[in-house]
Amino acid sequence: MGEQGMSLTEHLLDPELKEISDRKSSFTLSDEVMLQARKDYKPMGLGDPEGLNVAREEIFISVDDAPEVRCLLYVPLKDNKALRPGYLHMHGGGYIFGAPEDADANNLKICAEVGAVVLSVDYRLAPEHPVPAPLDDCYAALAWFHSNATDLKVNSKHIGIGGESAGGGMAAALALKARDRGEYAICHQHLTYPMLDDRTGDFANPGDPLVGEFVWTRSSNQYAWNAYLGDSVRRAPYVPARADSLEGLPNTWLHTVTLDLFRDENIIYARRLMAAGVPTELVVSAGGCHGFQGIVDAGITRRYRRDFMEALSRGLRAYCL
Repeated sequence: MGEQGMSLTEHLLDPELKEISDRKSSFTLSDEVMLQARKDYKPMGLGDPEGLNVAREEIFISVDDAPEVRCLLYVPLKDNKALRPGYLHMHGGGYIFGAPEDADANNLKICAEVGAVVLSVDYRLAPEHPVPAPLDDCYAALAWFHSNATDLKVNSKHIGIGGESAGGGMAAALALKARDRGEYAICHQHLTYPMLDDRTGDFANPGDPLVGEFVWTRSSNQYAWNAYLGDSVRRAPYVPARADSLEGLPNTWLHTVTLDLFRDENIIYARRLMAAGVPTELVVSAGGCHGFQGIVDAGITRRYRRDFMEALSRGLRAYCL
C-alpha cells in the first residue's frame, strides 16, 4: 500500500481480478503466521479422475538411500500404443507451504488434454527441511520417472518439468542440477511466475514499487527465502538467478504478469536464457498479480490456461538435447 493506506496498483489490476484486492489477500509472513497458516491449511479438493479418463494414484518413491518421497501419479486411461510424454510437476507455496493436491485440477487436465503421464512431487518443506532436501526430493522423483519410463509407457526423451511460483523456481533449480549432473534428460521446463532470486525485495534491491502489492509481498519473499536457504551459501542451483551460466538448459516457456513481485526477475531470467541459446518463450500478461489463476472465470485466467496447455503440448514433444 502507498501513503495513508492507499493502493499504488489497484488501478492497474485487471478489473476481473478485483476480488483479490477486495479481500486484502496480502499478508506478512512470520514464524507465527506460518505456523497458523499451516494449522489452517486444507488441501484443495481432489477432482474426479474417472470423468477425464485418468487414473490418479498416491505413490511413495525411493531412490538409492534417499528418504521416501510422496507423489501423486496421473496416467491417461486411453489405450495408446505410442509412448507418451511425461511431466514432472512441483507445487507452489513459497518453499514453506503447499502440497501436490493444490494443483490436482490442473494436473488432471494436463493428463487428459496433453496425454502426458504426470508426477507431482510432495517435496519436503522449509524451514524444517532447508536446502538441499527439497531439491533432492525432486531430483529423486526425476530419477524415478526415468527409471520407470518403460513401465509407464513414457518416452524418456520427452520428459519435461514445471511448476508455479516456488514450484517454478524448484523446476528451474532442478533443470540446473540435472544439466550439471548429466544423468537424466529434461526436454522442457514450463514455468509460471517462478520464484528465482533471493535478492528480490531485500533492502538493497527494493525494485519497482508497482509490483508485489497483492498476495506475495517483499517481506514474505524474504522470509520464505531465508527459511528455504537456512545457513547455506546463496548459490545455484538452489537460487537459479545466481547461476553463472544458463547454457544447455531445456527449451523454456515462462509466463509472468505485470503486477507480480517476480515479474522483473522472470524477465531477466528469460533474457539470460535467450542469450545462452536456449529456445525460450516469454509471456507477460497485463493486469495480473500473484495467484490470479484463482479467479477461474477471468479472461486473463482463461487465456493463460489455453496458452499453458498449448505450449506444454509443444514443449513435451520436443526432443531432449
